Amino acid sequence: MDELLKPNWRQAHRPTKRRLVQLYSALLHNAHIKGFIDGKIYTGNAKYACVPGFNCYSCPGAVGACPLGAVQNALASTGHRAGWYVLGILLLFGVILGRTICGWLCPFGLMQELLHKIPTPKIRKSRFTRTLSWLKYVILAVFVIAVPLWYGLRYQIPLPSFCKYICPAGTLEGGIGLLANPANTSFYSMLGILFTRKFVIMVVIGLICVFCYRGFCRFICPLGAIYGLFSRFNLIGVKVDAQRCNRCGACVRHCGMDVDRVGDHECIHCGKCMEVCSQGAISIRAGRLILRDPGKSGAGEGHEASARPSRWGRILCGAALALLCFALIWFNFLDPAVRDDIKPAQKAEELLAPSTGTDLAEGNVTLAGTEAPAEREMSATEEEPAGDGFENDGLIGHEVGQRLEDFMLQCYNGEAFHLADTRGKIVFINLWATYCTPCIQELPYFSELYEAHGDDIAMIAVHPRLVTMDPVDFLSDRSFAMPFATDTDDTVTKIVGGTGTLPQTIVLNRKGMVVYNRVGSVTPEMLEALYDEADK
Repeated sequence: MDELLKPNWRQAHRPTKRRLVQLYSALLHNAHIKGFIDGKIYTGNAKYACVPGFNCYSCPGAVGACPLGAVQNALASTGHRAGWYVLGILLLFGVILGRTICGWLCPFGLMQELLHKIPTPKIRKSRFTRTLSWLKYVILAVFVIAVPLWYGLRYQIPLPSFCKYICPAGTLEGGIGLLANPANTSFYSMLGILFTRKFVIMVVIGLICVFCYRGFCRFICPLGAIYGLFSRFNLIGVKVDAQRCNRCGACVRHCGMDVDRVGDHECIHCGKCMEVCSQGAISIRAGRLILRDPGKSGAGEGHEASARPSRWGRILCGAALALLCFALIWFNFLDPAVRDDIKPAQKAEELLAPSTGTDLAEGNVTLAGTEAPAEREMSATEEEPAGDGFENDGLIGHEVGQRLEDFMLQCYNGEAFHLADTRGKIVFINLWATYCTPCIQELPYFSELYEAHGDDIAMIAVHPRLVTMDPVDFLSDRSFAMPFATDTDDTVTKIVGGTGTLPQTIVLNRKGMVVYNRVGSVTPEMLEALYDEADK
């Protein structure tokens, strides 16, 4: 009889509702499954929006920006513009959800909880861990606020110092996530002491999470520190009915976080305290609406109100599944940013002809190839027909020894950069971005090279279509010799085999053949050596 009353394995290991929500959120944060297959970062319009949880922007599957990285970039650009969007989105997330995001929606929080399930001796919380939990506020003040703000105002260089020097999510999701793909083997040349240090930090934090419940979340995470500031104001979260509470303290004793009371700045609103409350005084609410009730006897209105979510629960679950299905289909098949079959429909000469009526005078970018649409679908292993302005001397592609497909860009200075017109010159193409610190640091090197070789060299610095700061405004108080343009529909990025990882440098010899195409920073000496190599 006792055996019949025992739950079977499936019942004992059935995921809780919170775990299902965590898994759902992690998949929704990283709905670009195609990125894990082709090793490329999603750069569509959704990347302009911040997701609520801690999820690296550079993860191949990420469909949104990490709010922590957005904060650092906004502070770094303070001298050019105010980061009202980032401030507004954090206020919105904080006031509505607060650290409920940490307990229910954060993908990295889910990883920590899964690591903690590994059978090992566990470190219990104590006065020491409660004191150490304030460390994340120090990290927030120094690495997220002070350092990016200082570099932005003093040197006008974006330096997301937490992302660059500490962030384990960036190392795991962004670094290892990209390096694990065979298509990105060339990235290994970028690895150095900085990646080694971050890898060690990631391993140490992972080990801490095995022995200590949510170690990163409790002691290090600056995003959790930001959301913790809204603990008194967040709309959705764990609430205590003071009339039922008998102050036994069981909720605090059984909580894995370093809370002094239910709902304080360390509480992640996971709801585990509801299971140990003998008085049924704890519930998860959205204002006056009870979202989850302990179901204790005498709960009164809790039972009546909790019936509403159960009736509407199926509708909400259906809507959530529909949203997830739409996100998976959109970010992997329908979004123009991920569709390889989209090609410019007109010839570059037609787009630039005055008779077409195309307005190129406002600094907008126009990209097109010189072939008709059917001809542009030629594979990288086929030879291009003669008579297009090129010599028939190589295969179309972006690898060394191949010839880039033709493209045209409208530069910020009003001139047009047409690759077909650069034949006979050595060509340097630099992919950069205002939010990329190494990119900005190496721009003067390209400018010096361009000035040193004059008419013997053709150069274009191309910004991706994802813009966190207007590149024209960014360049307004800087003096660089080479022309700049924006790749508004990712045509150039696709032509050169870009993955979204910056900076990237492409060098063509006088015949238009690729002699260098790599992601990573360059030095003045490297650029001169590449010039000599292309001049052979």
